[in-house]
Amino acid sequence: MKAKLLTLALTGILMSSCYTEVILEDELIEEPAFSTEEVLRSYDLWYVDINATKGSGEVPFLQRAFTVSFVNGTLFANNNIVGIGKTGDGLGIDVGYYYTGRGTLEVDHDYYGRYVLDVFTVNSNTIELYDSLTDTSYYLNGYRLNSFDFDYVFYDNIHYFLQEYVVWEKVYTSEVGALNYFDSENFLQFQPGYFRSSIDAPGTPVSQIQWDFEGDYRVYDVQYDEMLKTLTLAYHSSSNDYFELYVINDSTIELYHPASGTVYKFRGRGYQQYLKSNDGSTGKKREKTSNPTMKVERSRKI
Repeated sequence: MKAKLLTLALTGILMSSCYTEVILEDELIEEPAFSTEEVLRSYDLWYVDINATKGSGEVPFLQRAFTVSFVNGTLFANNNIVGIGKTGDGLGIDVGYYYTGRGTLEVDHDYYGRYVLDVFTVNSNTIELYDSLTDTSYYLNGYRLNSFDFDYVFYDNIHYFLQEYVVWEKVYTSEVGALNYFDSENFLQFQPGYFRSSIDAPGTPVSQIQWDFEGDYRVYDVQYDEMLKTLTLAYHSSSNDYFELYVINDSTIELYHPASGTVYKFRGRGYQQYLKSNDGSTGKKREKTSNPTMKVERSRKI
């Protein structure tokens, strides 16, 4: 017999005197005084640490979420980087219902259906959600809304931000800067593992865009500069382009091209709100990843 432990060590609810010991079939089971519901609601939101995931299986609604929240039987999730910290007052969107039992969490998801997960506590602000069907564990870190660093999550996952619009349309090119081939490219599209670009005229309907170039892209962290990212576009047909990547707002990015000294602005078209979009999109899966780091200094001062 394998005994399942729900060991409550969460800040604010741990009281060592509230445990009783029950001997059952010669195995010691700690019987907590606090319910699974109280554990899940002890923090406003739980950040899904996707890099800590163990197992080769998948729980789809956790694989796609940056955060989840448990509020009076309703499950909320931040599945998008666009609007994170603002959507649903920071909790995200309503994605289904949940029910709790002793050490278990049952989720009735709007799209993915029913899942039953075991709940374990790891430390004062970390829980493990274990799916026995796939032998997969997800680790979630608890936070209060007023102490959660949404900016860090945004910049740490900026490659997903680039993928959340169907296309990015160039809306500005600075007069300052040397002429270069990128001047003629008016649309960019980012997909997992590759990008495409087009020289079609601004204003072209998304469905009519003809993609002229394709290649690989990479987002880099910059040493000692958490708010700066760099972007390389490795064209299959030519050399690489290197940019400093700046986020102006939730729908506008700025690409600074150090080689020519040119500034470009792109605006997102076709925002995909995962699980709520008109096309029925369920969202791209998060993967274990870590941005490589560049040792460069920002060239553009803004």
